[in-house]
Amino acid sequence: MRKIIISAAVAATAVALLGGTGIAAAGTHSATTGTENFQLMSTSATAPTNSVIASGVFTAPGVDHENQQANTAKFVFSNGTISLKHSKGTGQQSFNPKTCLLTINQHGTYALTGGTGSYAGITGSGKYQLSILAIGARNSAGKCSQTKAPVAFHQVINASGPVTLP
Repeated sequence: MRKIIISAAVAATAVALLGGTGIAAAGTHSATTGTENFQLMSTSATAPTNSVIASGVFTAPGVDHENQQANTAKFVFSNGTISLKHSKGTGQQSFNPKTCLLTINQHGTYALTGGTGSYAGITGSGKYQLSILAIGARNSAGKCSQTKAPVAFHQVINASGPVTLP
């Protein structure tokens, strides 16, 4: 009889512990934290948007809408948006007046300022690296023009930093 009572007590304790753990786990939702990488690409100096791929805590293709005057951007994904503010880039740039080659390498920081849909409540910040390689157009006199749109343009921005997604 003593073994039956002990077995029943152990079983009751196990049910209580497991049941309590199940209730606690079901009642709490923990945020996901990790590193998020954003890569933006463009082959047009005049396009208002860029392609963006996010990978890390989540993976998604999207479109980057830049506001250069305000140093802000909005990444639009199929299941929500992410807004951010970025610093003005600093770094090297050069323009060769004989070959019309433009090279820009800059870096800066960014902070996520909000999100909608699946990204509502997202927070985070990080650093970015911008690289532009372009060939400027020539004017009617055959000289390199810095006012005309380039005849070739490649821009890549790599950004990375910690994020928390509720």
